Amino acid sequence: MRVVQFVIPSASSSSRRRVGFVDGGDVVDATSVNQSLSSVYGVFEESQATGKSFDDTLGDAASGRDVQRWNYDELLNGRVGGDTPYLIVPFDHPDDHRLIVSGTGLTHTGSMKSRDQMHSTEDRPTDEPVTDSARMFQMGIDGGKPTPGHRGTSPEWFYKGNGTIVRGPGEGLEKPAFALDGGEEPELAGCYMIDRSGSPRRIGFALGNEWSDHETERINYLYLAPSKLRSCSIGPELVTDFGFEELTLECDIERAGKLIYESGPLYSGEQYMSHTLANCEDHHFKYPLHRVPGDAHIHFFGTSQLSYSTRDWKFQAGDVITISSEGFSAPLSNTVVDGDPSEGRAINVVRA
Repeated sequence: MRVVQFVIPSASSSSRRRVGFVDGGDVVDATSVNQSLSSVYGVFEESQATGKSFDDTLGDAASGRDVQRWNYDELLNGRVGGDTPYLIVPFDHPDDHRLIVSGTGLTHTGSMKSRDQMHSTEDRPTDEPVTDSARMFQMGIDGGKPTPGHRGTSPEWFYKGNGTIVRGPGEGLEKPAFALDGGEEPELAGCYMIDRSGSPRRIGFALGNEWSDHETERINYLYLAPSKLRSCSIGPELVTDFGFEELTLECDIERAGKLIYESGPLYSGEQYMSHTLANCEDHHFKYPLHRVPGDAHIHFFGTSQLSYSTRDWKFQAGDVITISSEGFSAPLSNTVVDGDPSEGRAINVVRA
């Protein structure tokens, strides 16, 4: 299923938000049949109560004769604040602070090359040990694909934020006033709910832009953590039946209507990674903190290429980043916007 969440501005407050799935050129509106199912979270809760799968719960809810359909192109073209229906992020939680956003890096060959270039110097002696980035990537090559049921080498892991930072299709990606630059990261994001027994359940995957600050990260690889703490985007669809074996993505960046960056094919999925999906998931959910019943997780799985190492420009407000994957999902587009100017000033903490 290709699941979407959307909003109808003209509807009553109790029925504005909807959940459905793509069927050809339409979106089948499950909420029009069952008003209690107005989100992915609600569908998952219903599936736990009935013992049915997520897909069956959503499909059954939309099987009534009175089900409403919406033109998908019109939803894709709708925008927040407009007077026509529009798409929102396809996966979230009623409580933003119970949605954990995280990721693993150095999972693709290209990511190692980009990171290694970022933290290497041309005058490094030939007998000097390779960078930590290259070492970490080699650890994945050596032990990131264990046999089923066994624990392999841990990948790099980072915390990105909570649900307050997640943006949907068409929403702005903030470039904070304290940031040295912005940096697109086109990749796949896994979306998970923790069931009532404390077991993680994968709902599906979405296209994602794990927006970072590579200029800050370049200063020192120990700045990786603060380079990640900013908004990100996923969508427009949550794909529930993708096998995570192979996927081709592309990323384009436009400025004032002109193309300033074109990635070409970007390959993702286990065939192009040093870690299996199962190994990445195991090392994320092995922590009891990440298995709290009722919580939700978005986890980014890394990319094979960044524009940062090849460009001579920095991101500006108004730049449009589009990530696409033909046959998988509709494209994900977001515009870079300036963050709050006050964030550029030092924070003065006073005693309580």
